[in-house]
Amino acid sequence: MDTAIAVVPMGLGHLRQVLDLGHQVFDTTIKPYTSWSLTAVAEHLDSPDNACWVALDSDRVVGFVLGSMEFEHRDDWAYLEWIAVAPDMQGHGIARRLVNVCSEALFARGARHIVTDVEDRNSASAALMTSSGFVPAATVTLLVRPNPDAHDDDAALPPITKRDLVRRGRLSIEHPLR
Repeated sequence: MDTAIAVVPMGLGHLRQVLDLGHQVFDTTIKPYTSWSLTAVAEHLDSPDNACWVALDSDRVVGFVLGSMEFEHRDDWAYLEWIAVAPDMQGHGIARRLVNVCSEALFARGARHIVTDVEDRNSASAALMTSSGFVPAATVTLLVRPNPDAHDDDAALPPITKRDLVRRGRLSIEHPLR
């Protein structure tokens, strides 16, 4: 563990570096319902029950975790949604420190359980979460049926859905498309 790395609550001054680090390490094409954006980060930071932390090497953000007391319709469950460590800083225990500080903060706010999800090919993250006390609870398989008549496999979502996806991190349409 690298004790020279400080883990501190995330503030507005960290926003640009957190966003850039996320763009560097996250592949959101794997789970197309996942959206990494300024809005996603800002909504976590703006949440009154956030558990957002950064790992700092001097003034450089080398890792972060974004958690909140908002998980679907469960007021007593928390969500550890995003965690990242700069590639050149991985293997120094930074991610474990971030998971632990985020989890402690969420439990202190009343969480009975903390939920996280890991893409099945991300074995390093799965090992981290398992060794940090997370246990498998459900397996969800994203099934996609392409339109055989469509020419573009990566067609954009309609604007109302895209906005909802960016704001909430999940697809739900309040106003049906016509």
